[in-house]
Amino acid sequence: MTTADWAEVDRYLVETLVGDEDSETLRANAEAGLPAIDVSPPQGKLLYLIAKSVRARRVLEVGTLGGYSTTWLARAVGKAGRVVTLEYQPKHAEVARHNLDRAGVGERVDIRVGAALDSLPVLAEEQPEPFDLVFIDADKVNNANYVRWALRLTRPGSVIIVDNVVRNGGIADAASADAAVRASREVIELIATEPRLDGTVLQTVGGKGWDGFAYAVVLGEDD
Repeated sequence: MTTADWAEVDRYLVETLVGDEDSETLRANAEAGLPAIDVSPPQGKLLYLIAKSVRARRVLEVGTLGGYSTTWLARAVGKAGRVVTLEYQPKHAEVARHNLDRAGVGERVDIRVGAALDSLPVLAEEQPEPFDLVFIDADKVNNANYVRWALRLTRPGSVIIVDNVVRNGGIADAASADAAVRASREVIELIATEPRLDGTVLQTVGGKGWDGFAYAVVLGEDD
């Protein structure tokens, strides 16, 4: 099978299960010149369902881009919920704010502009309530650092998801010189060795090609 076949399946899934109500967000992102690296619609729906399944009311997102995944997460937390999302590029944050407001969920989302590794210590100093779910989809080389911060900002039972870790199968190559592949291996090995986490990686195919995400649960003393 080819990427074209996978994209055709994605189109069928959007028509039957996902819907295209957020297609305007993707169009706005493209018109603003943002890179086409948003999660796919089926993946966005999966994030929504995971957040709903764990009854998430507080979500932390590292990497906003144009707010496509943010919109799914904001819907999942409900009117009383809150999403804090971190974005490095001011232009991306501006586009995201417009998209979120148009989708009717802007009031649930706190966009913080700046390098995530600068924003995360500030967030921690605020001593927020623990986040129920953390979605990491930013610069790949810092994924392990983002997971370490996520551990500080969550509670037992919280879920941490790291996107784009399979890298077209590159993670199987221990000798790879690709920085993103090496970072993916680092974060997977961190999840494997960190006693406060239990996790796995799911490979995915679709219109965006072959990739996958890490899924980890924060453990408590009795786990």
